[in-house]
Amino acid sequence: MTVRKGTYVLVIALGSGLETEVGALGRLSFSPGLYCYTGSAMGGLDQRLARHMAREKVLKWHADYLTARADSVDALVSYPDAVPECELARMAEECGMEPSFKGFGCSDCRCRTHLFRADPGSIARLAERAGLVSYNLISFPNGKPL
Repeated sequence: MTVRKGTYVLVIALGSGLETEVGALGRLSFSPGLYCYTGSAMGGLDQRLARHMAREKVLKWHADYLTARADSVDALVSYPDAVPECELARMAEECGMEPSFKGFGCSDCRCRTHLFRADPGSIARLAERAGLVSYNLISFPNGKPL
């Protein structure tokens, strides 16, 4: 099987508020609603997204603290010509998403955050602008796994 590399935007839905410890960021309070998290998976897109979408996992990345307790997690991907994750974060804000907690998901870069409060309109604008596609479309183009 070919290892696909790319970047992604997780669309995370919280039906109720959440207060939780998030690694070195400490205790954070999340309001109900939609969040978008930008990330990259140059070592394997399918494996990374499967991990993010799993409920049971060791909490390693900042996003894990949300995805493990979210009502739903979907993914939009930039593949095969990946838009860099920091560029996706910049574009998210330009498309009307509200930056969330400083330092969330971006300990290895100079971005303010890689987590944003979102709404369906801002998600659609980002998808169009960055050429993102649903992860399900590249994974199950004929309704069956590749």
